[in-house]
Amino acid sequence: MAHGSPTASGHGQAKPGEIAIGVIIGRTSEFFDFFVYAIASVIVFPKLVFPFVNELTGTLYSFGIFALAFAARPLGTVIFMAVDRRHGKGAKLVIALFLLGTATVALAFLPGYDTIGVAAIWLLAAARVLQGIAWGGAWDGLASLLAMNSPANRRGWYAMVPQLGAPLGLIVASALFAFFAGNLSADDFFDWGWRYPFFVAFAINVVALFARLRMVATDEYSELFESRDLEPARVGETVAQEGRNILLGAFAPLASFALFHMVTVFPLSWVFLFTKESPVRFLIIEMIGAMVGVVAIIASGMIADRVGRKPLLLGSAVAIAVYSGFAPQLLDAGAFGETIYMVLGFVLLGLSFGQSSGAIASNFARTYRYTASALTSDFAWLFGAGFAPLAALLLATHFGLISAGAYLLSGAVWTLLALWLSGLREAEVN
Repeated sequence: MAHGSPTASGHGQAKPGEIAIGVIIGRTSEFFDFFVYAIASVIVFPKLVFPFVNELTGTLYSFGIFALAFAARPLGTVIFMAVDRRHGKGAKLVIALFLLGTATVALAFLPGYDTIGVAAIWLLAAARVLQGIAWGGAWDGLASLLAMNSPANRRGWYAMVPQLGAPLGLIVASALFAFFAGNLSADDFFDWGWRYPFFVAFAINVVALFARLRMVATDEYSELFESRDLEPARVGETVAQEGRNILLGAFAPLASFALFHMVTVFPLSWVFLFTKESPVRFLIIEMIGAMVGVVAIIASGMIADRVGRKPLLLGSAVAIAVYSGFAPQLLDAGAFGETIYMVLGFVLLGLSFGQSSGAIASNFARTYRYTASALTSDFAWLFGAGFAPLAALLLATHFGLISAGAYLLSGAVWTLLALWLSGLREAEVN
């Protein structure tokens, strides 16, 4: 813990590096949960829960349930902001992460359709909704606190720290599924092997909970949150006062959020359904891509501090638009084409996603910044990512792979428009 008064001279004195550790642990655990479910939604749930339809239809149904968590996130924010106001951030985090862990580990015990019929679908959907509500409640404000306590000349560097959780979570989730799928017979994997990553997710949640509570629930950090006006406001009042900026903030990162699923969930589904490629081998390709993504996210911090976050966000949105025009076809070009698609995609994802967090946060009034930032994150994931796998797979199967790029292109256009309308202030972007 940082020593001394955290609010000395009216400024937080917590060490940014200390906050960064808590942020990385928290985001990695959340994204690990996310990717464990995402991978299972492609290679497990269509067969387990929707065996009465063909593989493509089962995957589309699975992606429909996948989107439920994103629709439920804003509800989680509404519920848990009330908990935060009445009982504090510590109570909010304990309840939210307990709910997330319970919903996630419950999936490890999910019976198949052949065992309990349509109830399997309802149980899967219920667990997914609970995950979304919990993710809304898991917003701890540490990313905002990190941005506001970072040195002025290193804002881009500290802005990328929370985003590292995405590729790190994907690497661990992909490695686990690749291990079990690669070392078990098909029958054993579908019987019990796929369930183990969900147990691991529960264990990681417990570790992450204590790591984050160690910071959020201390008196020093409580005072620091208060001194920075990072306290929960009523959701209705926040939307009334900051609705325009919340919408702009939600649309500003759409290019990177759409790309996020176009290089993670969608390509896995396409390769699994329409090629002879082993899902294990493609999971390894995803791990390689995610490692490139880690490097690109780190690079985004250095580039943003040199040229500014706005030029980087604008430039990466244009690059994603170009990528959308040719890259999806590479998924039909064998292992080499898939690798090129993934590596290029993760380079662009790292550069854009690395700086997309809270890009409009400086436009929020301080009183509403904490709650408005949480809502912005919820709606950005809903609009940009929640339906991306479903939309891309539907488009690709009906109009060819190149049409999946249209979804990505629309995200890039919305990003450029939102950044222009927001009047993003370079000096205050964090």
